[in-house]
Amino acid sequence: MIHRRDLLGAGLGLLLSPTAIFARPRHPPLALRPRTHPRRNHPFCRLALAPETERELAKSRYVYISPLGLDGAESRCHGEVWYGWIDGAVVIITKATTWKTRSLGRGLDRARIWVGDHGRWKRTLGRNHAFRSGPSFTAKASIMRDAKLFDRLLERFETKYPDEIGNWRDRMRAGFADGSRVLIRYGPESAGPSRT
Repeated sequence: MIHRRDLLGAGLGLLLSPTAIFARPRHPPLALRPRTHPRRNHPFCRLALAPETERELAKSRYVYISPLGLDGAESRCHGEVWYGWIDGAVVIITKATTWKTRSLGRGLDRARIWVGDHGRWKRTLGRNHAFRSGPSFTAKASIMRDAKLFDRLLERFETKYPDEIGNWRDRMRAGFADGSRVLIRYGPESAGPSRT
């Protein structure tokens, strides 16, 4: 038998906090939700590129990088650059005055990257667009102020460019230290077509 006092207490509890008894949360806590869109720039959650692109990134001496406008259009800059393929991202060191760096300052943080050895982009007469035959992908760019990542990049350069690095090592170190050179990481965002 239910006592009147128990019934009134239960009724009062419902009036004061009806959701505490009957309501269930609509969504599981954030920590328990499945991650449907991994953080693309996290080194352990990266986009898988085409095998051909991965192979080229492992052996090529150059990548050709063009910052993209807000409408997705390529810029006029397509210069070949030294790079390191580190933790699933293209990492470069460049002057703070280059368009690759200045475009980031303007909020243009996406770029198209082609991989392969196609010679110099700028020529005495016109431009060399042979790089467009190589594998490409779009990437999200971010400026990194990570001294350990910079050291890892220089280690890659020592192996990849043994004949040239001696002329650049000290300049790169000094520039990274004083801010006149910038470390940029390009995390793959869209695999795109294997060949363009």
